[in-house]
Amino acid sequence: MRTTIVLALAAVTTLSAAPISDGDRQRLVSHLEMTESWLTAELAGLSDAQLRFRMTPDSWSIADVVEHLAIAEPQYWKQLQDSLQPPASGYKSESTDAAILWYGIDRTNRARTGEARVPQQKSTAKQSLASFLKLRATMKEVAKGSQEDMRGRKLLEGNMDVYQWFLMISTHSQRHILQIREIKAHGAYPNQEPRTKN
Repeated sequence: MRTTIVLALAAVTTLSAAPISDGDRQRLVSHLEMTESWLTAELAGLSDAQLRFRMTPDSWSIADVVEHLAIAEPQYWKQLQDSLQPPASGYKSESTDAAILWYGIDRTNRARTGEARVPQQKSTAKQSLASFLKLRATMKEVAKGSQEDMRGRKLLEGNMDVYQWFLMISTHSQRHILQIREIKAHGAYPNQEPRTKN
């Protein structure tokens, strides 16, 4: 009798598992495309002096920000992939999509990133952007075509569902795009590359 109940529950779970809705998919893809285009636009035409400018000796430069994204996003992507390995369980998230989106906008609450994601000035901004864009292409492909139940799975070691974590990857980059804009708005930010004498 107990075996029958367990099998019945497993069958219900399997039947209830479904890919993300069309609306969720559209919002996710649009956000990924938006942050990708914003980052690319923010970096276009910047001189080396602009890329390496720091508001304070301890603050990040624009080059640091892009390197951080190139380091962090593969780590976040692996967390997402790992979280898709267990079967969908009908998980209901403690977080809200609105909170995930607000995280990308509100930079009043700031925290230092983990040591594994601190930029080490090992890549140029161009190299970092290329790495970012390569992974983003994969992310968008998955977002457009995945049939996985991302809502019914919990992010491993997190308090949100896998869909929300996917969205968070994009909102995390949005936070850092705003950081780039703050750097550019600084009074000492160089407007152009100094002219060299012939």
